[in-house]
Amino acid sequence: MRILGINALFHDPAAALVVDGRVVAAAEEERFSRRKHGKRPLPFSAWELPEKAAAWCLERAGLRPQDLDAVAYSFDPALARPADEMGLDDPWDHLRLTYAREAPGFLRTALPGLDPEAVRFVPHHMAHAASSAFAADDAGADMSSVLVLDGRGERASHLAARRVHHRLEPLAAQDLPHSLGLVYEELTEHLGFLRSSDEFKVMALASYGRPRLREELRRYVYPTGDGGFHAAGVPWRELCPPRGAEEAWTQDHADLAASAQAVLEETLLDLVRWLHGQTHDSLLTLAGGVALNCVANARIAREGPFSHVWVQPAAGDAGTALGGAVLLAAGGGDEVLPMGGADLGRDWSDAELGAWLKTAAVPFERPPDIAATVAEALADNAIVAWFQGRSEYGPRALGHRSLLAHPGHAGNLERLNDVKGREQFRPVAPMVLADRAPEIFTGQLPSPYMLFVHEVAPEWRERIPAVVHVDGTARVQTVDRTAEPLVARMLEEFERLSGLPVVVNTSLNTAGRPMVDDPRDALECFGSSPVDLLAIGPYAVRRGAFFTSDSQDSQSVRRAAR
Repeated sequence: MRILGINALFHDPAAALVVDGRVVAAAEEERFSRRKHGKRPLPFSAWELPEKAAAWCLERAGLRPQDLDAVAYSFDPALARPADEMGLDDPWDHLRLTYAREAPGFLRTALPGLDPEAVRFVPHHMAHAASSAFAADDAGADMSSVLVLDGRGERASHLAARRVHHRLEPLAAQDLPHSLGLVYEELTEHLGFLRSSDEFKVMALASYGRPRLREELRRYVYPTGDGGFHAAGVPWRELCPPRGAEEAWTQDHADLAASAQAVLEETLLDLVRWLHGQTHDSLLTLAGGVALNCVANARIAREGPFSHVWVQPAAGDAGTALGGAVLLAAGGGDEVLPMGGADLGRDWSDAELGAWLKTAAVPFERPPDIAATVAEALADNAIVAWFQGRSEYGPRALGHRSLLAHPGHAGNLERLNDVKGREQFRPVAPMVLADRAPEIFTGQLPSPYMLFVHEVAPEWRERIPAVVHVDGTARVQTVDRTAEPLVARMLEEFERLSGLPVVVNTSLNTAGRPMVDDPRDALECFGSSPVDLLAIGPYAVRRGAFFTSDSQDSQSVRRAAR
């Protein structure tokens, strides 16, 4: 079966294509439109579709809209209720339901030739669950537990379920208005960050605080012991004054973030234990926006009853495009294969990248080994923009669209945050070969998708200070040599030169902008931020040459471009 998955209604619009049970392509609309998260999650924008992402997915597979057997739309308006009946204060929410009901017609317009009868409404949280349960590449995934937590779906904010071979069996759900995701969104806004966008900043800020308000928060956020929870009505202003977007954060703000993080983790652990009591599985898979909280994920892995935890790398709403498609594929009898990796987006051949560079009239070189060239630059404390292979699906840079730096210089954390134009309390991540990680980091390993935090061994904290967060942890990405040979070679060469098996990895973008996706994005980011080297495919663009307009190389490139 050829199935296109679509996420559109709330935020992070995305498309994914599954053919005969295999994920062929998946991409978020923001990578094409260059609008962070694709759009704001407002009722008035609910009609907007991931048109560019969907068209690209079909192009990647050489398919036309009329070739599709089905289109999975990851929201079922038949399950929804009016907002006021669910205890939500959203007088325009009815627009979402109207737009969702009309989605088949909208999709026919966006994808000429599509039969609107091919569109299938997939329950939002079932799409989330399928994105994790069917995509997991762990042994035993065909008999595993799955937990979904986010802001909201049609009428719930949570789903506990079990995968039994080709089926998903729901076990429990929490009705709105109770929502751990919405509570965390409220806190994000109260602390002066952008709601439904900057929740990860709250998680980072929590490391600077003490959970002294935990008891007070437990009055409003707590598990109910039956696989559900209470999470609503938190009087944020009574706990801490709000922070203006341009104001400096205070210790009170950090303490409130730490308290909320602690209560979230406690509630999640209760839900996980309840679920294990129902299934007794060894594998737990996670999805939904809350599953991007890598601190909570690490605690679930460390203290929970499951032997292993797997998190969908596109755990937010973007992942429901993939989940909806694989759910229909499994229901239609296809054998659904694991994801295999998050590199499901666009890529360009060496010749195409060279043509981009010539068109841009920038000086570049093709060294014998781009991995060795980058390792040498990093050893000299350069900041490198790394653009290689297919772009990542989801919010994490995993060695395809990354900014890299030397981890041994503490000042590189501030330096990278300045490059990206973001808050200085934000950490950056270590990238390390999977077989080297256990000697440096403690926690669930391997960790290829950067979705858990790990304790850094004391003897290593002074050696790699740039990647060690204030609480002694790091959000690790492990690299498998077979899956990522170019990254592995760069890491090995960097260790030979520096003595360190770790490289700093953060996303290739600047604050408020989506991650770089195509060559033009890479050149714009490189040209507008103090990055020393752009490694784009096999080519290297050096900052000094880039800005020396009268250099011999620049003149020859301009002549070649003519």
